[in-house]
Amino acid sequence: MLDRMTDALDLTTRVNALRWYHQIDLAPGVRTPGINNPTEAIHRLGLPADLSGRTVLDIGAWDGAWSFEAERRGAKRVLATDEFSWDGPGWGKKAAFELAREALGSSVEDRTIDVFDLSPETVGTFDVVLFLGVLYHLKDPVGGLERVASVTDGMAIIETEVDLMMLRRPAARFYAHTELNADPTNWWGMNPAAVIGALRSVGFSRVEVVWQRSLPERVGGWAKHLRGPHRRSLADAVNRHRAVFHAWK
Repeated sequence: MLDRMTDALDLTTRVNALRWYHQIDLAPGVRTPGINNPTEAIHRLGLPADLSGRTVLDIGAWDGAWSFEAERRGAKRVLATDEFSWDGPGWGKKAAFELAREALGSSVEDRTIDVFDLSPETVGTFDVVLFLGVLYHLKDPVGGLERVASVTDGMAIIETEVDLMMLRRPAARFYAHTELNADPTNWWGMNPAAVIGALRSVGFSRVEVVWQRSLPERVGGWAKHLRGPHRRSLADAVNRHRAVFHAWK
């Protein structure tokens, strides 16, 4: 019992020495203090419950929560990739992913590589590709989706910020400064029609919106953003939220 307590205290000390994005349960009583709780979004993604025999690529893995979840669901191989949050100007560090992998006894592989360097030649192709919370950070979102399509053999799951949701025709809003969440790394808010069109244009034959908040839900949540650094106008509340897309080759 004492050894377990000592191990947990040591792990907690190591966890607290790092800055985390994802909340991940590493051991009984040890949870990383990230600002993003994947359990709040897992029902939205439509990640297959059983990934047995499939290969998974997690693009923009950060601390690796979704990579480890794919492994937990039986994937025979998982490759986590990142560059911005591991070796770029982002505030994350790869040490957090590496500690999580060690603590979980995980076999998830890793590769520090930029989205635009992904190709069948550099990383291979995968049955399931996760592209979660990355698209709107790209200056060239369509070019990024081309890279995603090139390494997808089966399906891709895309989760992203969307904007101009009231427009039915494909459209996108450009964030020239820090208009989106006071974050200068946010560049584009494509509306769902634009995301669908872009996915089809890069080679996906079928695309579905599997989750987005309805207009009443978006308006109903507006009050939560009336104060604080991420406050938004009613127009923003109506037009902007997140969405999840599934795309198949």
